[in-house]
Amino acid sequence: MGNILIVGGSRGIGYSIVKLLSDKHNVFVASRTSENLSNLDCKYINFDALSDENINSQLPESIDGLVYCPGSINLKPFKSLKAEDFLNDFNINVIGAIKVIQSVIDKLRISESASVVLFSTVAVKIGMPFHSSVSSAKAAIEGLTKSLAAEYAPKVRFNCISLSLVKTELADKFLNTDLKIEKAEQRHPLNSVGNANDIAFLVDYLLSKKSKWMSGQIIGLDGGLSSLKTN
Repeated sequence: MGNILIVGGSRGIGYSIVKLLSDKHNVFVASRTSENLSNLDCKYINFDALSDENINSQLPESIDGLVYCPGSINLKPFKSLKAEDFLNDFNINVIGAIKVIQSVIDKLRISESASVVLFSTVAVKIGMPFHSSVSSAKAAIEGLTKSLAAEYAPKVRFNCISLSLVKTELADKFLNTDLKIEKAEQRHPLNSVGNANDIAFLVDYLLSKKSKWMSGQIIGLDGGLSSLKTN
């Protein structure tokens, strides 16, 4: 049993990760709200990833795993985006992750087998219209993953999961009708969109010692979208 910190764990993918891990680890959930967490065996920490709060005092001496879940889906034509849009996406996806990692890196280094999991988007690899802001931020996350994996090897492993569309509240406006769901499914070679549990299972593996020989990797979990062409 390890000490796992999940940032942004009260909804969506983060919540599914908490549900999966809370019965076999000491899970600490740092998020702005505690909705959905009351029935789970976890410790809630009120926390805003964009703030300068330091949560170290509420965490144990050693942290074995960190998952940073906050993200954005800001899809707009490039000409309609303002510099503030790029900054907002960069802040929540990149600066928030950097602040959290910097605040707990010493706790991760104490662990005998520490693992950090971050998230990117398939749009970094294949290029998609209207994704210029979010893909710019997530490309930075991929670079950060590889750099930190090299800097902190062999003590702390860093890996990044590159996602396509997943059924969560964050993506609801893209999947809120049967027609939208059908079209989204047809864009993926596996003819489906992901769900939060699909992501949680991979996170569980990346946090465990089963993945002890894996670091600095960008792992596509995207229904085959980034690698396969079926028509």
